[in-house]
Amino acid sequence: MQKLENLEEIALAHSLTLEEFEHIKQILGREPNYVEIGIFSAMWSEHCSYKSSKKYLNGFPTKAPWVIQGPGENAGVIDIGDGYAAVFKMESHNHPSFIEPYQGAATGVGGILRDVFTMGARPVANMNSIRFASIEGDSPTAQKHRFLLRGVVAGIGGYGNCMGVPTIGGETTFEECYAGNNLVNAFTLGIAKADEIFYGKAEGLGNPVMYVGSKTGRDGLGGAVMSSASFDEDSESKRPTVQVGDPFTEKLLLEACLELFKEDLIIGIQDMGAAGLTSSSFEMAGRSGSGMIMHLDKVPAREEGMTPYDFMLSESQERMLICAKKGCEQKIIDIFEKWELDVAVIGEVTDTGNMELFWHGEKCAEVPVQPVSEEAPVLDRPVAEPVYLKDIANITLDKKITNQEAFDAMFADMEVVDKSWVYNQYDSMVQTNTVKGPGTLDGSSIRVKETGKALAMSADCNTRFCYINPELGAAAAVMESGRNVAMTGAVPKAITDCLNFGNPQNPEVMWQFAKACEGIKAACKELNTPVIGGNVSLYNETNGVGVFPTPSIAMVGVNEDANKVLPSCFQKEGSTIYMLGETFSEFGGSLFMKKMYGKVAGVHPKVDFAKELTLWNTVIEANKQGLLNAAKDINVGGLAISAAKMAVVGNKGVEIVAPLNDAKDIFSETLSRAIVEVDYTNEEAFETLVSRMGQYCMKIGSVKGDEISINGVQKSLADARDIYYNRFKQVIEQDL
Repeated sequence: MQKLENLEEIALAHSLTLEEFEHIKQILGREPNYVEIGIFSAMWSEHCSYKSSKKYLNGFPTKAPWVIQGPGENAGVIDIGDGYAAVFKMESHNHPSFIEPYQGAATGVGGILRDVFTMGARPVANMNSIRFASIEGDSPTAQKHRFLLRGVVAGIGGYGNCMGVPTIGGETTFEECYAGNNLVNAFTLGIAKADEIFYGKAEGLGNPVMYVGSKTGRDGLGGAVMSSASFDEDSESKRPTVQVGDPFTEKLLLEACLELFKEDLIIGIQDMGAAGLTSSSFEMAGRSGSGMIMHLDKVPAREEGMTPYDFMLSESQERMLICAKKGCEQKIIDIFEKWELDVAVIGEVTDTGNMELFWHGEKCAEVPVQPVSEEAPVLDRPVAEPVYLKDIANITLDKKITNQEAFDAMFADMEVVDKSWVYNQYDSMVQTNTVKGPGTLDGSSIRVKETGKALAMSADCNTRFCYINPELGAAAAVMESGRNVAMTGAVPKAITDCLNFGNPQNPEVMWQFAKACEGIKAACKELNTPVIGGNVSLYNETNGVGVFPTPSIAMVGVNEDANKVLPSCFQKEGSTIYMLGETFSEFGGSLFMKKMYGKVAGVHPKVDFAKELTLWNTVIEANKQGLLNAAKDINVGGLAISAAKMAVVGNKGVEIVAPLNDAKDIFSETLSRAIVEVDYTNEEAFETLVSRMGQYCMKIGSVKGDEISINGVQKSLADARDIYYNRFKQVIEQDL
């Protein structure tokens, strides 16, 4: 092994601290070489080791009778009945998508797809949660974010569509805090037989280690380390660390892996995601307490002159590492060659506990496996309550604003209007199982054709709530995601999260993170929706300005009957409208305050998990009994905006007169509420049910005519539909 000079400078250039470098020397009992420094820097990066966040992730509720696999594997798994399981996960690709939006978003989709089908599941649904600064106007920031949004959407659609996996839902939101860091969170759900789940492990002395998929190039070098740092004016120079995706190769890899899983040929399989061959090999060996030998010169290469360092740190896409059963190599080779993919035996499992790397017969690195994963630093960073919270708590809403003026401004807001310009670029109907897709409001649903059930899912986070109160805001994100699932008639079962925050070296950011984790823990425990996997994305900061706390939550639920997926828009002229849940004058973090006062401030709406559960159970039971025509939760913009969206999407007029304490309470964002539509013939049965469930309920109007009338606010249905369906396209295409 070559001895290097200026090792400390090399370590610092790899974002290792001097303390970490000293620890590495203690682990090895000597000084590391260049390849070993690269390995430690990747595995101990924030992106791979969770060294700042691990302390606060402990204690998440992760178990339930229906949880087959919780955090720690490529994806989480829940039992959905009849011998089948849902496999799902959500991950971020924020930094790459800011640097190169198309490939950053595309490879984010590709990576999360691999996490799911590595577990033995066929991917059947994608969602995404994407966030940008305002795209309105001619400012440089608006122009930049229109460019970023167009690139991200094209990347998501380009990859998902080619894979033949429907994108059935998601959210697109806008806040100025994302000016220097747009967020791109990708979610995939797959279905597998519950007793045929595959895991990422490498065990069994002498079992071969095999490389399959695309060849390795230099794209993505240092990606995990890049994603563990803040941005500045030189961020454009980081473009070479963004991977390049090839969805057509991934489609072949998917089919080859699913064919492989039908045979009894392998011990384990792992996606090569962040940190590439390094993370996959160390994680597989680490889970089993094994060692491994790898001959890096046997790895299929795409470029000339590649080094051991390049092979270990490349984040080239569409690659897997397999621990095969001894003697099964040729059968595996035959499968992958049939699908025209590279495949090679590159090593074997040992009992040494060490990762031994060879280059043309010469050992080029030797690192003990367990310390790389088990002794990664767990930091106890300083925390401090943000100073800004003292300045935003007490806000008086005293402007003379008419409800009509507020409604007109809010209904045309980019957060409210239809995003068909976005979701029309995604194939939402491929595989022919989509029951409730994008644009239909609230949760999305797919049919499980093998069982006749449906799976509902939703991705949500109100970042303004999280800014004014990270703990309650994170809890509210779990509640909203579950509420959206319940509004389809499905029982919420489990979440995966994607925790997007600023620079962990800022004590105020770590306070936000700690509080958000507490909120998720409390909500998931009380709502009986365990956390089965997730992702942490820190350093979402540019030039010292970080994003709002953004703990995105994706909830998955089960509906026992795919024929009973509940719509979220008005269905029938003459039917009755009820509001479930009490309304209070709660405007903290609301769209009303942002739009009419230009502030993200105030006191967070009250969180009551018992009321939330009662709401879910009431809607689910009423749907089972066939008492509901439609249901939609009341969220951003309050009763007025939620009801107007139901009218516009259903192309039905509505007349609502709701007795509220204050006129502007039609825009209140009180939690745990919903609007339901009931046929007049079912009113008595419905009111009997809600009384038995202990659910607060108020009859507020009916579906009628061609006007939207809500407590005196008036809008013709035609005008509202024009604004709702055309405004976003006008804004996003204004400079094309």
